[in-house]
Amino acid sequence: MNAEAGIFRRDGRKKRWMLPGLVLFFGVLGVSLLLYPALADLQNRRFNGRMYGAYSREVGGMPTEQIEAMWREAEEYNRQLLEDPARFLMTEEKTAEYRRLLAPDDTGIMGQITIPAIHCREVIYHGTDEGVLQVGAGHLAGSSLPVGGRSVHTVLAGHRGLPSARLFTDLDQLAYGDEFFLDILGRTLVYRVDQILVVEPDDQEPVDIFPDQDYCTLLTCTPYGVNTERLLVRGVREIPEREGGG
Repeated sequence: MNAEAGIFRRDGRKKRWMLPGLVLFFGVLGVSLLLYPALADLQNRRFNGRMYGAYSREVGGMPTEQIEAMWREAEEYNRQLLEDPARFLMTEEKTAEYRRLLAPDDTGIMGQITIPAIHCREVIYHGTDEGVLQVGAGHLAGSSLPVGGRSVHTVLAGHRGLPSARLFTDLDQLAYGDEFFLDILGRTLVYRVDQILVVEPDDQEPVDIFPDQDYCTLLTCTPYGVNTERLLVRGVREIPEREGGG
């Protein structure tokens, strides 16, 4: 009888210890789930920071003549887009040519976008495949390369609401007049928001090239978490007199 009582007492102690342990476990789990998005976003920012740092060092080590030649090639590409009614239909040949431009290394990075109003800074990669959009901003192939000039319209896409990175999550908070910056091959292009639209996914008209204008549109899905439409935030750039164009 005493032995049985001892067994019951030990089981009771186990049960008394089990409840606080479970509370602690689920408490830690809950805090971890709450912290995960912020920690994952921080990790993604550090990753992109390292990637962009390597890109910047590569560009910084290039002769000025080489950078200028790459810039001129991108400008010529943009002029050719004006004569291509199927510019968004990328063949293998067009894709290979596109990925060769503004590519000082083999990482696929063409620059960086900074949006101060929403504390956003993302690496810009060639293309908009899912691997790119999971970690940064993607340049929409078939839109103008981000080198400025006349009759150009660059389109940059980014995800919202990923658990691993904020990316363009706060794009809907931008207002008319807000500025954003594109850093490309050591040069900075400044755009000021002049249009905010919500459109259907297949509405291409807002990202057309407009004569004598220098536009850059930031694209993401909306409404948040539903993603049935597209939010387009367009910036316009004042074109210096020395810049030519199409």
